[in-house]
Amino acid sequence: MLRTATHDASVVTVEFDTGTQARFHAIWLRDNALDPETRAPGNGQRLITIGDIPADVSVESASVKNGDLHITFQPENKSVTFPANWLAEHIYDCDRPLLAGWTAPGITTWQSGLDAPSADWGEVHANPTAKRDWLAAIAEFGFAKLTNGPCEPESLLKVADLFGYVRETNYGPYFEVRTEVNPTNLAFTGLGLQAHTDNPYRDPVPTLQILYSLENSAEGGDSIVVDGFRAAEKLRDQNPDGFALLSGYPARFEFKGSDGVCLRARRPMIELSPDGELIGIRFNNRSSAPFMDIPFDHMEAYYTAYRQLAEIIDNPAMGVSFKLEPGESFIVDNTRVLHARLGYSGSGSRWLQGCYADKDGLLSTLAAMEMAQSEAAE
Repeated sequence: MLRTATHDASVVTVEFDTGTQARFHAIWLRDNALDPETRAPGNGQRLITIGDIPADVSVESASVKNGDLHITFQPENKSVTFPANWLAEHIYDCDRPLLAGWTAPGITTWQSGLDAPSADWGEVHANPTAKRDWLAAIAEFGFAKLTNGPCEPESLLKVADLFGYVRETNYGPYFEVRTEVNPTNLAFTGLGLQAHTDNPYRDPVPTLQILYSLENSAEGGDSIVVDGFRAAEKLRDQNPDGFALLSGYPARFEFKGSDGVCLRARRPMIELSPDGELIGIRFNNRSSAPFMDIPFDHMEAYYTAYRQLAEIIDNPAMGVSFKLEPGESFIVDNTRVLHARLGYSGSGSRWLQGCYADKDGLLSTLAAMEMAQSEAAE
């Protein structure tokens, strides 16, 4: 709840019952008004454009009524109410992190020693709370397992159905991961694979990957996951200049597979938002194309930072490993978590299926479930 509200023509200052104070500009408040003439009651979408707001918008009055903020704007003579909890959730009058590579609230970076987040197939399909907790773990840690699933081909598509849709690629709706005689991709051999993100040569890159085990009696082949955000934090702390190079210049990635496929992308290995938030990692030695966008005078230092990042990622202390048994799967945030595989023998069998999906569907499903839970608790 709000205690007080003061104002001048262009700014409203409020004090919450917690003692927190915050300022809001008149133009911001008018643009974000919650009345039905400004936002559609059903979906919350804005019904006005910035041009519909008078350039000389001002606050005529601001007061606290029943703990919420009541404002009248001029020259429209328009009165609206802002709930105190809504204002608290949208405060922008606060200190922002200045260190490049900061991570968003709700993200926990990790390394070896983390117990892999896991959920039971039957529970997430039958129990909304179990499903929400599983989705929340993926959002927080960037990966999670699912156990006790069916050993039937295409079961991975039912994993994607829990939160969204499969993103189809040139591999089709899903792809097989098992040894092939003449593979189009090294993932389809028994070789070990360095920790990597998938498909960095796509733009946009698939943001989620699901790997589902149907058979796994081969010796070896353990899965390893590495938190790329933690690796980037370590590089930033050990070599700030190298971090700036890998985040400041684009790398190039390329894949030429079957006939008619030639995929290319130009993106930094460490991607930051304009305000320095760490938002993505693209790391895949197999798919790296010649770097051409780094100035001559910085190229050697760029390679030094690239090597250092690789050494951090390859350090056993960074990885969480597990062997997927038949009916088990794991999902990774492909913009953050790298996955690797130990080599496996030719004896026995190892058959996984993989597919891609998009993180916006997962985060949307999670947010909707959390909103419904919050409303039910009120």
